[in-house]
Amino acid sequence: MPVNRQVNVNTESVDNYLKAILNLGGPEERRVSSTALASFLGVAPASVTNMLQKLASPPSSLVEYERHRGVLLSPTGKRRAIEIVRHHRLIETFLYEVLDYPIEEIHEEAERLEHFISERLEERIAAKLGYPKFDPHGHFIPAMDGKIPRQRLQLLRDGSERTTYVVDSIADQDAAVLKALRSQGIAPGVRLTLIARDLEGKLSLKLERSGRTFCLDAAFAGAISIRPEPEREERIKRRTPARSVHIANDN
Repeated sequence: MPVNRQVNVNTESVDNYLKAILNLGGPEERRVSSTALASFLGVAPASVTNMLQKLASPPSSLVEYERHRGVLLSPTGKRRAIEIVRHHRLIETFLYEVLDYPIEEIHEEAERLEHFISERLEERIAAKLGYPKFDPHGHFIPAMDGKIPRQRLQLLRDGSERTTYVVDSIADQDAAVLKALRSQGIAPGVRLTLIARDLEGKLSLKLERSGRTFCLDAAFAGAISIRPEPEREERIKRRTPARSVHIANDN
């Protein structure tokens, strides 16, 4: 008897798989292994294999999957994943700015709601918020056409000592980490200096606005994405010779 591998494309489970592949694949859209997906989603490897086979099957064909080579999002799957990310980040922003939710609670609420809002409600939320470009964690909110600007960021734990950075964004999955960072005054846009790093990876930091110094474990620093402060970034650009760039004509 033939096995029916068709999958209902409008389910929370499908959305979570598509988001995970988008996340793990990164801006380079790398192939994602089943092992990495299983670890990220907290499910058994056999369950991942079964779901990927279903997602790759017509008529939905949301992914391109080859056993032992990993998985990529198909154009349809990528559109759906980005749509869900847009829903999620708009909802987070609405909860935080309009309903005064604590920063550490908005991710879980958005996880529950992101699958169910209509396009009309999405547009009303965006309009109410003034069409924001960033969520409260500092992440880009995808545009209506699905565009997400590419960024080259680094984690604070990998930063250079005696260097000042701007906090670009903070990972939103762990409420305890978000609460701890908020208590230290760390948020998107904050300028801080990485003073030193000990042998265990613990960082000594200074908040530039207040001058307060404190220590931060490497695990917490791994949740913080940073970029050079504007003045330093401009100095680097001035020292770097301009390169000619050829833009291919897609027409």
